[in-house]
Amino acid sequence: MKTQVVRVRGPETEVLECGNGSPLLFLHSGAGPNTHSTEYLERLGERFRVIAPFHPGFGSLPRPRSFRSVSDIAYFYLDLIAQWRLHDVVLVGAGLGGWIASEIAIRTTAPLSRLVLVSPFGIKVGGREERDFVDVHAMSPEQRAALEFNTPAYASIDYSGKTDAELTILARGREAEAHYGWEPYMHNPSLRQWLHRINVPVTLLRGADERVIARRNHEAYVDEIPDCELLTIDGAGHHPHLDAPADFVTAVIASGASRKPSVVAV
Repeated sequence: MKTQVVRVRGPETEVLECGNGSPLLFLHSGAGPNTHSTEYLERLGERFRVIAPFHPGFGSLPRPRSFRSVSDIAYFYLDLIAQWRLHDVVLVGAGLGGWIASEIAIRTTAPLSRLVLVSPFGIKVGGREERDFVDVHAMSPEQRAALEFNTPAYASIDYSGKTDAELTILARGREAEAHYGWEPYMHNPSLRQWLHRINVPVTLLRGADERVIARRNHEAYVDEIPDCELLTIDGAGHHPHLDAPADFVTAVIASGASRKPSVVAV
C-alpha cells in the first residue's frame, strides 16, 4: 500500500493506492480509507488498481478554504479522474463517500463502468419531522462507534495507544464531516430528482444491521436509478466493507459479472 500527496488543480489530498488491473476509485466513510483497517482495500487490490483518496479536508492535510459542499468534492474527483486519464472506473463510495459518488454520477458517467454505493447518505425520503439518519454528532465517539459497527474491535474506541498524528486525523475527519454535511443534515434536497441520470449499473450494499440510515432512503435509490439493485450483507452494520470485508469484496466483484452499462441516446 503506497501513499502519496496529489495536487489536483490547486487543492491537495493524500491518496492510498494498491493492486493492479482496471481502476477502482474508493470514496471513504469515516475519517479516512485506512480508519480501523485496510483489509478491504488489500482484498480489492487482488483484482483492481485501487485508488483510495482522503476527501479534501480529511486526513493530515487542511481543507481547501474554497471547499464548502459535497459538490466541491465531487468536482475535485472528476478533475482527479481526468488528470489521471482514468476510464472504465469502478466507482465505490461508502457513507459520505456514497453521497459523493452519487453526485459524481449524476454529473457524468462517461469515465465509469459501474457504481457501487455502500450504505450511502445523500437523499432524504421522510418528511421534515421524520428522522432518516441518526444524528451522530449528538453523541460521543464511543456511542457512535457502538452504533455503527458490529465488529467489537471497532465498536469501542481506545485513544490511549494512538499517536498525536492519528488523533489529529480523527478530529479533522469529524470536523470535515460536519462541515460538509451539517445543514441540511447529510443530504442534498436536489439529489434525488437527478438520480435518473445515472446510466451505468448500480449496486447498493447495505449492512443487515444498519442502524444509522433508514432503509427507505436506500430503497428510494433503487426506485430512482434505472439499473440499481439492493443487496444486504449479513453481519455488517453501517460499514460493511469493515465489518465484513470478504463478503463486501465478493459483492463488488459480482456487481460487474453480468450487468453492462446502458446505452443512452443523446
